[in-house]
Amino acid sequence: RRRKMGYNNKGDLITEENYVGKAESVITALIGRKELLTTSKIRKLLAILSEIYTDARHDGKKELSDEIKSRIQYFKMRFVYEAGREKTVKAFWEAAQIEKQIDKIGNSKKELILFCHYMEALVAYRKFLGGKDE
Repeated sequence: RRRKMGYNNKGDLITEENYVGKAESVITALIGRKELLTTSKIRKLLAILSEIYTDARHDGKKELSDEIKSRIQYFKMRFVYEAGREKTVKAFWEAAQIEKQIDKIGNSKKELILFCHYMEALVAYRKFLGGKDE
């Protein structure tokens, strides 16, 4: 499945240079497999992440606070829960490699911001390429 989406072991983590292209690849692959989640579902998850992003941007430190790291773990858990409930969310979780991308954040505010931008790009390509929800 990785090769089908153009990923390899070294290049599957997002960077500031590639996150938009990876988002497009993920959504294109999901459309091709007819496993596209609804816009409302992905936006619901993005809303949780947006609050974390806003709070982290305003705290003035380079490293994330324990409270922010805890909220990131809560976001991950909510995503896993939704993936367990709905096969399209699970397909999205796997194709976008959400767990690997979240785990990469660690203590880094810069990595959190990059992950948030990746999620925004996924939403944008979902809307642009995926059309209206059925």
